[in-house]
Amino acid sequence: METLKSIISSDWYIVLSFSLNIILLIVVLIMIKLLMNTRREYTRFMKKLGNGDNLNEMLKMYLEDVREIKKDNEEIKNYYIKLDRDIASCIQKTGMVRYNAFKDVGSDLSFAIALLDRDNNGVVLNGLYGSSSSNIFAKPIKGGLSSYQLSDEEKYAIDIAEQNKNFYAKSRNNQ
Repeated sequence: METLKSIISSDWYIVLSFSLNIILLIVVLIMIKLLMNTRREYTRFMKKLGNGDNLNEMLKMYLEDVREIKKDNEEIKNYYIKLDRDIASCIQKTGMVRYNAFKDVGSDLSFAIALLDRDNNGVVLNGLYGSSSSNIFAKPIKGGLSSYQLSDEEKYAIDIAEQNKNFYAKSRNNQ
């Protein structure tokens, strides 16, 4: 322990410490210079790759654009889902049957029209044309069925709509 105290208190130790600090300072300055040169070369390289623009800044801009596009895509996806739900309840299937409801009336002036959504919910309208009067009846449809009694023509109009074959047909009885 005494020898260590004597070495530390000697003059040559101070000179050695000072010299070592100077050498370390020179090494640090050299490292700073090398780091600055590397940074300058990196910036020049990035500009060269970016055709005169700073590639690093361009990459940052592109990343921000990608984030915005992802956000926009998410909004579009949510809108699409909402629109799909809304469309499900819109009229998508139609069927119409013309028929002669009364023997004393010529032509097929009576009709049944089925208006259904994707799940076969909607309404069937039946228009009865007679020589002295005309009436229209509406019956709700749920899953292709009604809680009210349906005529053959109304059932046929619903069948046409459900099968989405074509919009118009004459009554099965008149074909």
